[in-house]
Amino acid sequence: MVDVIVIGSGLAGLTGANYLAKAGYKVTLVEHHYQLGGLATSFKRPNGHIFDVSLHGFPYGMIKSCRKYWGKEIADAIHQLKDVRFINPEFELQTTFDKEDFTRILIEKFGVPADNVHRFFGHLASMNYYDDDKRTTRELFESFFPGRTDVWRLLLEPIAYANGSTLDEPAITYGIVFSNFMSRGVYIFQGGTDLLIQKMTQILKDNGVQIIRNHRVEKILTSCGNDKKPAVCGVRIKNVRNGEVSEIPCRAVLSNANIRNTVEELLEPGNVPADFLRQSQETRLNSSSCQVYMGIRKGESIPHIGDLIFTSAAPKFDSGELTDLHTTSRTYSVYYPETRPQWPFPHYAIVTSINQKFENWEKLSDEQYQAEKQRLIEESFAGLEKFIPDIREKVDWVEAATPRTVKRYTTHMAGTSFGTKFEGLDISVRLPEIVSGLYHAGSVGIIMSGWLGTINYGVITANKIALSLPRN
Repeated sequence: MVDVIVIGSGLAGLTGANYLAKAGYKVTLVEHHYQLGGLATSFKRPNGHIFDVSLHGFPYGMIKSCRKYWGKEIADAIHQLKDVRFINPEFELQTTFDKEDFTRILIEKFGVPADNVHRFFGHLASMNYYDDDKRTTRELFESFFPGRTDVWRLLLEPIAYANGSTLDEPAITYGIVFSNFMSRGVYIFQGGTDLLIQKMTQILKDNGVQIIRNHRVEKILTSCGNDKKPAVCGVRIKNVRNGEVSEIPCRAVLSNANIRNTVEELLEPGNVPADFLRQSQETRLNSSSCQVYMGIRKGESIPHIGDLIFTSAAPKFDSGELTDLHTTSRTYSVYYPETRPQWPFPHYAIVTSINQKFENWEKLSDEQYQAEKQRLIEESFAGLEKFIPDIREKVDWVEAATPRTVKRYTTHMAGTSFGTKFEGLDISVRLPEIVSGLYHAGSVGIIMSGWLGTINYGVITANKIALSLPRN
């Protein structure tokens, strides 16, 4: 019998497992993949290539959270990216991506009165999660920058790429995310996600966490609790390589699976009331993403063209265009040798990221699917040629990933990269009231998403488990 089983090794699962193990609980972490990290992971390809799935980038708050929950060594390796570019029909600019520089740009380049800019940022800083603010982000922008959709684009586009936000999300989510994410710049873990997850894995082992890889949790097992409602008593797991099925008894479960997967698939039917199940089923899933991974041939180099480049041919920012199958909006994340100073040779890579909807990819035939992936690759090359004319000659590995790829490797419902829309947070928080001993942490809503949001949510949820679960 273990105290807590953690399902999934995304950053919320890893951090929750570590928090509980340090608090003296017996913890087992179950991951269906052979690598840990969820979307915060990397993969290798021939000729010495390594690619990060989601390393660019995260906010300053990661330094504090990592220092507190993972230690000084990991926190000290988090460095700021200072060259972020925007290139679209409305404006071109370069920024350090922090409040101070955005203030300068809004005043000098966009001609916004200084008082307006300062009031806007002051208003964002005063917004709280518990505020009864019914406005959308669109309405928030309109109140401070009426009709200035170019300003809206500057302020929202980076967050839209980071967590699937739209102009019609609640304003409160934008305010909190902006204050956390953009007020002090965008950061990266120097060493790459391979080194980060390696260090986190060792810390987990040092703290006594049992890690089971290549096993999928098929069901969360329950019994009737003292108050007549279902209570967690274990999980049934399946070895993804040989099909062997086994059960692990436990006192509590922390699910780092998608909240809808947890409620609708991992629990046996009838474990939750019909109204709660309906609320889960009606929770909107967030968008997903496509990536094109390009590896620069060993011995070649590329010029410094920026760290993050937000590009678009769309005349105006539009959330629908951003996720359209044939969107012209994409971000280039450029990885220079300093990203991995420990690598045996100077390593360059470029990753194109595009926000997408799973349903646009799900319905494609195999032939159409391959053709669309090839189109993504071609369009990524064409866009990069504006910065690096001979990029095709320098690349010796290229491949594309889609929302179908995300679903395959994460098992997230609809292959979402960003969890659920805002209403998913209520389902996540209320889950232990419905099934005793069952807790959830992961990407829900806009606030509890991204690297910082999920790490902090893992800690919040693990603390709730510790408060409710006496040590044996």
